[in-house]
Amino acid sequence: MNFTSNRNILRWIIIAFAIFITSIILWNTYLFFQKLKESERKNMQEYAIMLKDLSNESLDADIGELGLTVAGNTTGAPIISEDYKGELNARNLPEEVMKDTAKLRELIIEYKSQNQPIVTTFQGKVLNTIYYGDSVIINKLKYYPLALLLIIFLFGAVVLFFYRSTKASEQNKLWAGMAKESAHQIGTPLSSLVGWTAILRESDVDPSYVDEMDKDINRLQMITERFSKIGSIPTLKKLDIVQQTKSAADYIESRSSNLIKFTIEVPDKSIEVMVNEQLFAWVIENLIKNGIDAMRGKGNITVRLKDDASRVYITVSDTGKGIPKRLWKRIFNPGFTTKKRGWGLGLSLAQRIISDYHKGKLRVKESKPDQGTTFEIVLDKA
Repeated sequence: MNFTSNRNILRWIIIAFAIFITSIILWNTYLFFQKLKESERKNMQEYAIMLKDLSNESLDADIGELGLTVAGNTTGAPIISEDYKGELNARNLPEEVMKDTAKLRELIIEYKSQNQPIVTTFQGKVLNTIYYGDSVIINKLKYYPLALLLIIFLFGAVVLFFYRSTKASEQNKLWAGMAKESAHQIGTPLSSLVGWTAILRESDVDPSYVDEMDKDINRLQMITERFSKIGSIPTLKKLDIVQQTKSAADYIESRSSNLIKFTIEVPDKSIEVMVNEQLFAWVIENLIKNGIDAMRGKGNITVRLKDDASRVYITVSDTGKGIPKRLWKRIFNPGFTTKKRGWGLGLSLAQRIISDYHKGKLRVKESKPDQGTTFEIVLDKA
């Protein structure tokens, strides 16, 4: 059993234990609630007995300490007493309610639904019928289980948020570590290639070959620099976004098959935007390469750049197989890929570069089955 499996088992044990504890708390609350209601009903019964005894005493009779104690135990619950003449007497209710007979009749119906009325008799005749409602304490306790469940729900939400945040942080550290390690690994053979090109220039070799090698070496150095920037805050400079976009697209075009037709439409003016040159070029190249993969090496790639008063809009379109709308957001998740081979990091890193570093937006603007996909980048002008 691996470490991940152990963690999953432990997580389910904790969840089961939390459910068990919650169930015990709710069950004990229910029992406490029932006992409190039963205690209150006994108080009402004692109160009814007291009224029965008083009905047999003279007006100036002393009810004694026991009678006063019984009467005091009923101060929490609202009471409406109806004698054999139909006259109503209320306790523990607002003054205006106790004077309103119609309102008392309405409360009697409500109290009947809450508690069984207590009837006192004498020699087979009804003396009083006592209707009583739930006390303030019981009414408050009714909502205690709901409040408890709400607290547990909020606690679970906080734990889930913390778990997801921790997981996302771990993923980000993993991607950053992989990127920096890749940059480190590329650096050693790259330094060797620089030395070999210097030797080749002194040898009897066509200079054009060496020039092409230098271009690719420079490209590798740029890629290494890009990888080394992952996980750290890159430096943004005010650059011409038109030139940066065209340069990145031209590089991919020069190294693509003749079966790929490129169309690059940019304004004949400079537009300044705060960008990181290496990372922005990476995004454009990544979107174009994804388009080429979607077309399986044959089709049209269109790169357009437009602007308005405050923003720049860059679109990269292909004529590939398209992306189902249900996947438009998922394709930016780390590790998600529709390819048989791939890590699923390209679009995730591209979105992070645009949104986190450049404070812009990267989204799927349009996609149709077997017609192609259009990605859009939105950046603020400098």
